[in-house]
Amino acid sequence: MSSSSSHSHSPSPPSAPCSRSWSISEESLKRYVQFASESCIQELLSASVSNRTLHGNEGWKVLGRANNGVEVSRRRTGSLHTFRSRWVLESVTPQQFIAVATAIDAAKQWDSDLVEAKYIKDLEDNLSIIRLRFGDNSKPLFRNREFIVYERRETMEDGTLVVAVASLPKEIAAGLHPKQSNTIRGFLLQSGWVVEKVEEHSCSVTYVIQLDPAGWMPKFFVNRLNTKLVMIIENLRKLAQGA
Repeated sequence: MSSSSSHSHSPSPPSAPCSRSWSISEESLKRYVQFASESCIQELLSASVSNRTLHGNEGWKVLGRANNGVEVSRRRTGSLHTFRSRWVLESVTPQQFIAVATAIDAAKQWDSDLVEAKYIKDLEDNLSIIRLRFGDNSKPLFRNREFIVYERRETMEDGTLVVAVASLPKEIAAGLHPKQSNTIRGFLLQSGWVVEKVEEHSCSVTYVIQLDPAGWMPKFFVNRLNTKLVMIIENLRKLAQGA
């Protein structure tokens, strides 16, 4: 990142009591997140498109289709896999689905391992910094982990709704919210939603996630955990239909 933050007129937050944290102005933080999230949005849109084409699947391998109709695919990216799930939801509009997918107050209803989800700050109407925390009673692979992420929400020209979520670099995250000694800070490389209108009251949902929980952990378990995470569409569908 450039040193432009030192020339910004926005006040910098006080330095965190950690030698590996960056004090960054809000304007510089906003510029960074806008740039990083643009890349994430393009990755999400690409994953959504390749899911529907017969040729050029860009490395995606379909693992199967669950009993509820959710198709799960994966693609190897380095030592970890990126996972994708897709489902056509009947009687759920894109707006209904996004309303529950992005409401952190409702997050505990579709992810039982999550004990806290709170906004650290809003950078713009569609751009937020969020802390996600998983507690003692979470599944072993998520126990006592937290993630400092951005969430960007965009409506494309054709009406497609995209929500991009990924972790901030650890130095920036440490400056915004110092890590507690009893937690492990995981890293969400990329994740998010692409929601497209199919018919008048139905929508197609694509969910993508690549996660590194951090700490010592066999890659096999990390990838198995990611597979389970893509199945949350089912829980969100129930919430959206009840909204």
